[in-house]
Amino acid sequence: MTSSAKVQDGGWGWAIVAASFMAQLLAYGSPQSVGVLYPEWLHAFQEGKGMTAWVGSLVAGVGLIASPVCSACVDNFGARPVTIFSGVMVAGGLMLSAFAPNVQFLIFSYGIVVGLGCGLVYAATLTITCQYFDKRRGLALGIVTTGTSVGAFLYATGQNELIVLFGLDGCLLIIGAMALNLMACAGFMRPLNMPGYYLKQKAALERNTEEQVFVKPQSDDLKISTGSNHATPEKTLTVKELLITIDSKDLATQTEKPKEGPLAGLAIMKAIKKKQRAYSDYMHSMYEILQDQVMVAFCIAVFLFSLGAFPPVLFIEDVAQSEGLIEEVSVIPLVSIGAIATCIGKLALGMLVDIRWINGIYLYAFTMFSGSMALFFIPITKSYVGLQILSAILGFFSGNWSITSYITTKIVGLDRLTQAHGILMFFGGFGIMLGPPVVGWFFDCTQSYDLAFYFSGSCVLLGACILTVLSLPCWNRKKTENDRPEVQYTSSCDKVASVA
Repeated sequence: MTSSAKVQDGGWGWAIVAASFMAQLLAYGSPQSVGVLYPEWLHAFQEGKGMTAWVGSLVAGVGLIASPVCSACVDNFGARPVTIFSGVMVAGGLMLSAFAPNVQFLIFSYGIVVGLGCGLVYAATLTITCQYFDKRRGLALGIVTTGTSVGAFLYATGQNELIVLFGLDGCLLIIGAMALNLMACAGFMRPLNMPGYYLKQKAALERNTEEQVFVKPQSDDLKISTGSNHATPEKTLTVKELLITIDSKDLATQTEKPKEGPLAGLAIMKAIKKKQRAYSDYMHSMYEILQDQVMVAFCIAVFLFSLGAFPPVLFIEDVAQSEGLIEEVSVIPLVSIGAIATCIGKLALGMLVDIRWINGIYLYAFTMFSGSMALFFIPITKSYVGLQILSAILGFFSGNWSITSYITTKIVGLDRLTQAHGILMFFGGFGIMLGPPVVGWFFDCTQSYDLAFYFSGSCVLLGACILTVLSLPCWNRKKTENDRPEVQYTSSCDKVASVA
């Protein structure tokens, strides 16, 4: 097995970056530009804005809420199989949405199915990118996460044209077919470390070494001759086929054990206790992560930012039409302007956070403060040009999503990145899921977006204040590194400031 130190920050890592970029572009292109589809759904199904907003909020929030599960899937099966499965989910959900008879069906097909597929893509691409990069991790993550923004920019304009040419249903079928290319992106995701599922198979192989005789390997294949009583010809098997064969033999052996009487019950109880111990260790690890004050503050900040900053992506086109600033969606929609600004923001913030003297947490808090100011100005802007400028500003600072993995790594360490990032994305997804329906209900009650955007700006500003205050070095000054010697991640604000 190649050591991770030799392959980090170069080589095949850039192929991983390119594949992950394309995977996020194909998966998130339509969900990130759902604001273009939102007015079409309002017209087609004649439902309230609060109810219809659930489609856009769920497609962005469900995948993030399910991040702990998605991260566990990546840990156990690897990025490549997870990305292949996600391609089936995203493409299937989009195509199924073309036949939606009502908003409730659309909530399931587009909101939940496509949302879960996107969550799997997000967890797989970010995890494998972090494994391949160390010193240039911020830049690599910035490039990968710009895939969502580039996808939103292209899909926002593309979906407009497809709706004009083929209608809403034809548009969804075409972009669903395009999402099948996620399977091709998965082919480039060569695992750096063997996933948990194959480690279990390897353990099974080691337990059966007495029954297997290995001959000299030729290239990547192994020649195996079984040691059974019946003489069988030599058969050449690949390592993967060998592991699966051994696992099948283990299962066959386990199925014979119930015939042995009381010993079978003991074996079952032992297996159950082993599973319970594994789940207990996993929950204890998550509990330890949430004991870190900086990590808790970061989770709260991400929740409040998602709650307040995501609704403009869904409602900004409807805001322009409701205020009479534009009769129809322009050639370059506001969603596209925000998306390309987010792309620039992700790259810029990704490069900034790699600078040694810049504190990643305070940089994130600054982006939140600036984004809240843009939200406060949306209700008082009475020109389309003004909305374009505010969309660009808000989009740029929304690029802070590219540095969430970087900050999480600095707080908890690379070993616990997958678990911690899953927890963080759960909070972010919960905020994204609640934000658009709340804004939609504000409009349904007041027939105006003004109060809703003041509420959104207040949430983002509150999150910036909480993150800044709770991450000050003075909180943990009395703590020492010996408080929890077994935990290999930063638990004091002083260390966060020094390494971020």
